[in-house]
Amino acid sequence: MKDAPGTPTPRLVGVYNADGGTVGEIKYIAGKLLGQAHCSLCDVTHSPVRRKKAWDAMVRTLPYQFVLLHRNELPANLQEIAATALPVVVLEDGRDVRVLLRDDQIASCEGDPERFAELLIATLAAM
Repeated sequence: MKDAPGTPTPRLVGVYNADGGTVGEIKYIAGKLLGQAHCSLCDVTHSPVRRKKAWDAMVRTLPYQFVLLHRNELPANLQEIAATALPVVVLEDGRDVRVLLRDDQIASCEGDPERFAELLIATLAAM
């Protein structure tokens, strides 16, 4: 079923507990090495050197587009999310933003994209 014209398509948005850009990435890596920075969503999406192939494969199976943003890249309608504990995964439909997963839930996946998918799908089904 197609959305009515003018109705935004829902999407999932994962917000990292890290800033984007070269400086942000360097700060995060240094902070992680020093034990001063951590992002459970980063653990799910990335290996120590690049994005996980298992993450890319999993995202293609989801019912909605999944967008990853850093905390300094948020559009106005997601700014309030940045004030909460990060990382977070939300469902955005143009009218409403609903928090689906918080840090402790994401961390429970222990960096495994398949476990993350199971949790996310179960959360979406319970809505």
